[in-house]
Amino acid sequence: MKRFYKDVTVAPRDGGYAVLLDGRAIRTQGGGKPQIVPSEALARVLAQEWADQGETIDPSRFVARDMADHAIDTIAPDPAATVEKLLAYAETDTLCYRADPDEAFWHRQQAVWEPLVVAFEQREGVRLERVCGIVHRPLKPETLDRLRARLAAMNPFTMAALECLTALAASLTIGLAALEPEADAEALWDAANLEEDWQIERWGEDEEAAERRAHRRDSFLAARDFAQTLD
Repeated sequence: MKRFYKDVTVAPRDGGYAVLLDGRAIRTQGGGKPQIVPSEALARVLAQEWADQGETIDPSRFVARDMADHAIDTIAPDPAATVEKLLAYAETDTLCYRADPDEAFWHRQQAVWEPLVVAFEQREGVRLERVCGIVHRPLKPETLDRLRARLAAMNPFTMAALECLTALAASLTIGLAALEPEADAEALWDAANLEEDWQIERWGEDEEAAERRAHRRDSFLAARDFAQTLD
């Protein structure tokens, strides 16, 4: 699609902020709803994505726009569905599935993952189940109830960022940690890829796999940046 606008501005609109293209407010891609976001900072990020487009629009560069539209079109009408999807990651959190204690990798998991899990438990007031191997151990109902309430209290935009972070890390522990104000997003991404790095040390790195990982990393950091604009 050819670029069809010249001016990109931000303006208050209906209790939030909207991006205007040549004075016209944007609508969401999927539902055609007014794209009203809760913070001016986020609106300016969205506006910059439009301003940075060249003569031909590249949809892949609309990372923040896609998350905002997902929040408006999909999450806001039915937040409970996304809450349950996120809870499923808590049930199968990567950080809770460990190697056998007699394996060398277990020690690295303990050093990197265990502090993150403990911090999560202390912050959220819950207890996660650690497992050696692949046998599933369900979380206690009170843990699920507490996490459900925590997630349900989020606004749709924060939840959209969290959904992206959690899916990319395969870990609700890492997803929620990335939302913390002082979080080291790069370190969290490295923790999410601990097993992959272990395999690379042993067998080497595949070029195509490295490219895919770099793309996922960029998406993870973009979701973290998206969430920060909501503070």
